[in-house]
Amino acid sequence: MNIRQAFKMAWKSIWGKKGRSILTMLGIIIGIASVMTIVSAIAGYADKMMEQFEAMGTNRISLSAYSYVYIEDENGNWVNTGKDYFPDIYAYCNSMSDLVVGVTPQAYFSATMIYGTKNTNTMQQNFYYDENGNPVGDRPPSFYYGSDQYSACSNLVITQGRDLTQLDVKNYNQVMVLGSEAAKTFFGTANPIGKIVQLNSLNFEVVGVYDSRMKEESSMMGSIDNFVVVPYTTRRVLGGDNISDFIVVARNLEDMDEIVSRLDGFMKGLLDRNTSDYNVQPESQGLDYMNETLGMVGGVLAGVAAISLMVGGIGIMNIMLVTVTERTREIGIRRAIGAQRSSIVTQFLIEAAMLCGIGGLIGMALGTGGCLLLGNLLFQMTIYPSAPVTAGAFGLSVLLGVIFGCYPALKASKLQPVEALRAE
Repeated sequence: MNIRQAFKMAWKSIWGKKGRSILTMLGIIIGIASVMTIVSAIAGYADKMMEQFEAMGTNRISLSAYSYVYIEDENGNWVNTGKDYFPDIYAYCNSMSDLVVGVTPQAYFSATMIYGTKNTNTMQQNFYYDENGNPVGDRPPSFYYGSDQYSACSNLVITQGRDLTQLDVKNYNQVMVLGSEAAKTFFGTANPIGKIVQLNSLNFEVVGVYDSRMKEESSMMGSIDNFVVVPYTTRRVLGGDNISDFIVVARNLEDMDEIVSRLDGFMKGLLDRNTSDYNVQPESQGLDYMNETLGMVGGVLAGVAAISLMVGGIGIMNIMLVTVTERTREIGIRRAIGAQRSSIVTQFLIEAAMLCGIGGLIGMALGTGGCLLLGNLLFQMTIYPSAPVTAGAFGLSVLLGVIFGCYPALKASKLQPVEALRAE
């Protein structure tokens, strides 16, 4: 018997018992679909996070300087009265202009922003996600203190107006620059430059708008373009503790270790370690940790899906043993007329591989649909399974058929012709 005949006989056997074949494939179908959906969804989410990380800039170093000096004010609140370290950090980083692109505070603060009928307080009350995960209502922006180098540190480009300047910072100018999403929320298609908005009841002038860093946003992860930046020196009127978190951006990835080493030495000399502390590290370490965490979660989920594949494989082996019993007389006749044991083994291995391969193809189709559905429901983005994942899923299904078909195939090949011919 040649290979072509073996495939024809295998297909005839599978098609002749369609109901039993579908039930046998069920474990393989579920397992392959689950593995594809889980692996593709995690890979898609990681790619989206990497896209946001790259949009922010890949050469960023996080620098934190904490002071532990607190006093109680007249209202009974504990206020941090430690030194404002940013002027010293700013001067030192600018002295390394051959290595450093820029430095800025990275400080979030809470505020109420009002322009016309737009009010962030009502936005927070009215903004929600519908049953399909789509945003409804205006999303309130995030507010940040920044230096004149904020755009260089955040990979931003001015598309309207101007950026923050050293004079804005030095003179405590009450001005702001909007991210593209925040500008759209508050001003729609109108030009926001020169408009006066209220920030915590104080008048601030819009002097610029940043271009969008991402053309497609995930509603679940929010928008990295929905923000407002004001000079960090306006903290004296807007309030808040001393700023302790900063971003330093290197000119090249190769300079990261050198800059971290220099900043570490500088901060040791700047701070009184009895009342202060600091931390310097590349932001890529956080991304590595995220990828490691996603990998562990994906491994656990893939392990659970692999159990389904194992159960499906055992089901294949069980049905193939039943098939051997049903076709004992056929095997005896073939052995009696000269068929080799190898041809019997090949016949049953091909049938088992075809059974799993067909189940794998169905599982791949369901897995692709699962990726699209999960991506839209959870992340509001389209996730397609990668070619290696798809090819690997099909190869795994066929391999399972070969592995779990070995025992029934060997058992069939060991049947003695005389005993097999006596079988009813």
